[in-house]
Amino acid sequence: MRSCFLRQWALPVLAAVLATACATTRTTGGGSVGVDREQTMLVSSAAVDRSAAKAYQEAMSAAQTRNLLNRDPQQLERVRTIVKRLIPVTAAFRSDAPAWRWEVNVVSSKELNAWCMPGGKVAVYTGLIEQLRPTDDELAAVLGHEIAHALREHGREKAGQEAGLNVAAAVGGALIGAYFGIDAGLGQSMIGGVGDLAFMRPNSREMEQEADRIGVELAARAGYDPQAAISLWEKMGRVAGGQPPQWLSTHPSHQSRIADLRVYAQRVQPLYIAARRSL
Repeated sequence: MRSCFLRQWALPVLAAVLATACATTRTTGGGSVGVDREQTMLVSSAAVDRSAAKAYQEAMSAAQTRNLLNRDPQQLERVRTIVKRLIPVTAAFRSDAPAWRWEVNVVSSKELNAWCMPGGKVAVYTGLIEQLRPTDDELAAVLGHEIAHALREHGREKAGQEAGLNVAAAVGGALIGAYFGIDAGLGQSMIGGVGDLAFMRPNSREMEQEADRIGVELAARAGYDPQAAISLWEKMGRVAGGQPPQWLSTHPSHQSRIADLRVYAQRVQPLYIAARRSL
């Protein structure tokens, strides 16, 4: 389902890379977790958002055609309710995000997968819900993490980082890898060996750490227990046999991730307590 529309998404972004000059920016405020790294962007945000919106619609249409879209109304309502609580608190990191054209859908698939494309296009796979059996707090941790990637525009950043090596491979590898977690074999068949480097480079781990930290703050501000991110990753470790699932193959190890989450979940605990009082 993914390969056909991903190529279509990459093409307009490829043109944008060629036409856009280097710019250093901070896509988000630091929040309480202090994520304030400057980012170098070679791809325009508008181009990525337009292409992502088109790709998302194609993906959801394909899922609907195969009767894989939103088959369980209760699952859909649960996911949308959590995202609805997370959306307003994205303003803590960027003021424009609550007004994005958010879309949230559930796709029937055995994969442990969830993602948020640029502009707030969210998908959760039933495999994640049914295999992990997350609490609402744990599901909020997943969704907060994925939304954080969109807030920080990590896919856009990654494409720009690789553009100097090979523009076509950079766009395909960075955007596809960042948002959809394809395996290296498929990525190489689509865009060549450089595509593997585009999403396996060490600072992709830095991006994951940023998304973890922002994610726990989003959850806390929305009134979801940030400590649930820890239990989520403990579950992930058990289900995946000690290894991250395919869509997280470049992410930090479970143990290092959990250690970092313990620190930052504790840091945002006052935000969670305040949010619970106001619910």
